Amino acid sequence: MTVDIDKTPADTPPAGPEAIKAIPVRHYGRYVSAVVAIALLVGVVYAFAQGKINWGAIPDYFFDDRILDGVGKTLLLTVLSMVIGIVGGVLLAVMRLSKNPVTSSIAWFYIWFFRGTPVLVQLIVWFNLGLVFEYINLGPFYKDEWSDFMTPFLTALLGLGLNEAAYMAEICRAGLLSVDEGQTEASHALGMSHAKTLRRIVIPQAMRVIVPPTGNEVINMLKTTSLVSVVQYPELLRAAQDIGQTSGAPAEMLFLAAAWYLLMTSVFSVGQYYLERYYARGSSRSLPATPFQKIRANVLSLSSRSKPTGGKA
Repeated sequence: MTVDIDKTPADTPPAGPEAIKAIPVRHYGRYVSAVVAIALLVGVVYAFAQGKINWGAIPDYFFDDRILDGVGKTLLLTVLSMVIGIVGGVLLAVMRLSKNPVTSSIAWFYIWFFRGTPVLVQLIVWFNLGLVFEYINLGPFYKDEWSDFMTPFLTALLGLGLNEAAYMAEICRAGLLSVDEGQTEASHALGMSHAKTLRRIVIPQAMRVIVPPTGNEVINMLKTTSLVSVVQYPELLRAAQDIGQTSGAPAEMLFLAAAWYLLMTSVFSVGQYYLERYYARGSSRSLPATPFQKIRANVLSLSSRSKPTGGKA
């Protein structure tokens, strides 16, 4: 009988598993889509470069006094319309959630009507109400002809603000409903009134849900102000159109207006990002890095890699 004797030393460690060679997956669809997208972009740029466009007129009028005045009126109209929309939206949301059937029905009808009709139609209706009412009579407080009372600015403010209130009402209602009912019950158990509970407990927690869509509404309102050019209000688009008619460069002035809208919406988008980050502090354990923090981290990582590492001889 033969006995096999293991001659391997006892202190020799067992051989480890063989290293796995990872082969990256090639995404050919991404390469094809990237080439197609770049080709389309190059085609669009080439087409506009060959068109009969006086690109020099855009920088000539970019900071024109009439354009800057239109930009200022656009921003003013945006801010005031959003103030009306937010205040009205909060009130309508509270009315909609009320247990009183009268106030709830009134809020529902308001939202149904203003969300169901185009804002352009509403602007034109406000502008032409002088055909229906010759005077506006508020008793001892105010009385005047309707044409003098309903100026283009007031027409634009009412048309945009009241329409925005209907959309903000649904945004605020969704935010209020996102707060757990236990929060309200606990505050009532502590003796808080319904108004104080809404002001101190519910609304601060609902802001995390309300702020992101509200930021989108602000940006959308900034662009929607271009519709008020039909009621003769001299905002940015109206000013660009007037300059285009007198300078003989109507298409170029439209491109100029588009550039200003892109600039303003970009600034508003940055503000929206930091506002959302502020209200996300209570819902996230760690906030995502800001764009500047990401750039700084990438720069530091690149600088650390470029430094030579010393080794022992």
